[in-house]
Amino acid sequence: MISGNETVKQKINYEEIKRAPIMISLVIGAFFAILNETLLNVAFTDLMTEFQVEAATIQWLATGFMLVVGILVPITALLTGWFTTRQMFLGAMVLFTIGTIICGVAPNFSFLLIGRLIQAGGTGLLMPVMMNTVLLIFPPHKRGAAMGTVGLVIMFAPAIGPTLSGIIIEALNWRWLFFIVLPFAIFSIAFASFFLKNVSEVTKPKVDVISVILSTVGFGGVVFGFSSAGEGSAGWVHPEVYGSIIVGLVSLVLFVWRQLKLDEPMLDVRVFKSPTFSITTILLIIVMMTLFSTGRQIC
Repeated sequence: MISGNETVKQKINYEEIKRAPIMISLVIGAFFAILNETLLNVAFTDLMTEFQVEAATIQWLATGFMLVVGILVPITALLTGWFTTRQMFLGAMVLFTIGTIICGVAPNFSFLLIGRLIQAGGTGLLMPVMMNTVLLIFPPHKRGAAMGTVGLVIMFAPAIGPTLSGIIIEALNWRWLFFIVLPFAIFSIAFASFFLKNVSEVTKPKVDVISVILSTVGFGGVVFGFSSAGEGSAGWVHPEVYGSIIVGLVSLVLFVWRQLKLDEPMLDVRVFKSPTFSITTILLIIVMMTLFSTGRQIC
């Protein structure tokens, strides 16, 4: 009887969710956060000249960004169980905004890199929150359209980054790449503060430190290895490249094995038993790899 009442209560709450304000908050924040993945690439030449650094050094603005995002995305699966939707989204956007301000006023390369990594921290936290929230607020028969909207943001934002960056640099200078984004980030925080409601349940799952370490080393190693492959003349044969990838892959295998053994896994990899989910994930990985590699090559 209690179970039935709980089901009815959950259904009523589910139907009363105002999806439009939540989606607007998520889309605005995610668009400008993801946009920054490629927005700065066109300015690398100007930054090398201004800060007197080499190409391999300036490349860390892109490599470091992707590295932090790659590490944080799987860990966010754990954080969403400890914090509410509002806390996660607002925390991510505040972090992103702080990083944007630091980048815009950076007096040297070190400050710019620190701001860039803080930006990446906000982006890495934001993307899983957006995906998870969409799945929670929409019924199964409407999730396709909702995820299509999210997918459009994820694909469109980094695609227009280099073009938008070129226009801004041509008219102004590289600092405006951050100053123009800043008002939208602040607006997203203000809008979400009023309209974004909590839709997830705080369960406070057990923190498995070993899983966190394996995830960090695994995803971080793979991202660092692939990002470093295009730097310098050694390419794939450099020990730093293939060594990072090997260590990352081994850590990922151990991470997956541990998740299958835990009663409360940090990241439930059992969903890959579904052929549809697995094939879709593989295709998405291929598309995103093609998009980002092409964007960086053009830049």
